[in-house]
Amino acid sequence: MGFALYHFGLHTWTIFALPGLCFGYFIYKRHLPPRVSSIFAPILGGRIYGPIGHAIDVLAILGTVFGVATSVGLGTLQINAGLAQLFDLEESGFIQIGLIAIVTVMAGVSVALGLDKGIKRLSNLNIGMAVGLLVFVLVTGPSLFLLKGMIESVGIYAEALPRLAFWNDTFANSGWQNTWTVFYWAWTITWSPFVGIFIARISRGRTIREFVGGVLGLPVLFSVIWFSIFGMGSFDIELNGEGGLVDRVVGDGDIPGALFEFLGHFPFTGFVSFIAIVLVVIFFVTSVDSTAMVLDMMASGHEEKAPIHQRLFWAILMGLVAATMLVATGKDGLDALQQLITVVGLPFFVMGFVMMYSLVRGIREDLGERPEPVTRQWPQVHTPEALAAAEELPAPEVVVVTHAIPDTGSIKDDEEGDTEPESGDEDPSETR
Repeated sequence: MGFALYHFGLHTWTIFALPGLCFGYFIYKRHLPPRVSSIFAPILGGRIYGPIGHAIDVLAILGTVFGVATSVGLGTLQINAGLAQLFDLEESGFIQIGLIAIVTVMAGVSVALGLDKGIKRLSNLNIGMAVGLLVFVLVTGPSLFLLKGMIESVGIYAEALPRLAFWNDTFANSGWQNTWTVFYWAWTITWSPFVGIFIARISRGRTIREFVGGVLGLPVLFSVIWFSIFGMGSFDIELNGEGGLVDRVVGDGDIPGALFEFLGHFPFTGFVSFIAIVLVVIFFVTSVDSTAMVLDMMASGHEEKAPIHQRLFWAILMGLVAATMLVATGKDGLDALQQLITVVGLPFFVMGFVMMYSLVRGIREDLGERPEPVTRQWPQVHTPEALAAAEELPAPEVVVVTHAIPDTGSIKDDEEGDTEPESGDEDPSETR
């Protein structure tokens, strides 16, 4: 539980919060384009509109495409595993390509309908179904055990967090950290430009303190609840139930089928598993359609509604990349996707440190342009001794000095642009 919350708790949402805060500040405070290059304006200045800025934007777009395509690929493996358990549908590349096509078509329809009619409705449906599944597990499972475990998980996370933040598998050198921790966060980093713009848009008008508190507060709280309920439910199955989760996930290596093996220990298994499949499908549909909209914003540089064919292009592109990766990797698709996303996430990891510096520098620059704050001005106070000494001083002499200025007449311009007196004998340059 400590590792699960370590992977998906504060660290994950910090990765989202950093670019989100940078986007919100530079897009809405400085009115720059909704592009990753805008974050580096304090460092690059006007060069964000040149080759350097374009290179940053291209890298961000490619990283986002591969990051979301990896998610679609992993989701396809999970959907295929669920269908195999429910309907004995074989797990093959042909089936997986068909599933990717379905997700891509649904995402294309959603993004064509727009934000309010398509993306927003699917997202609300997805959240409702996810919360419903969570409540179902809590009510039909060992409720008291799950609730107690949820509280205890918070303490486990708080206790393990300082140690895990510095743990790097030095002694065992098992490679476990590279396979899980590095993969999860590299995957998260590739999502960060896309998620960051979304967080910035819904946070417009908030202060920095409100933004950081909101992004690191509520999502982390929900993550703790989610992973605690499902995690403690898994422990109960292994410790007090029939078991089988470890055998399927670790023994058989069937990671995509873990969710459906878990749901097999609850009532209404077939129906709930089908709902879980629909939930996963809608999750990746909403991921693709919202990413397509954000990618179009990043490519065009403005937030206005773009032509439908542009948004459809990005949705189709992500589907093609996901299908290509699955076909090219074959049975080792999961491992290949993990390695790919780790490589793609490395440049974003380096850019994150530059973002920190750029944001602080931008805030300091804007702070320096503000007028000096108005402070309380106290009148000068004299001591009685100083006043008495001042009264004994003699009054100063007043000397009036008069000086006659000669009449020089008026000064006019001659044809050559020089000035000369019209009358009088005095030189204008000597007049005071």
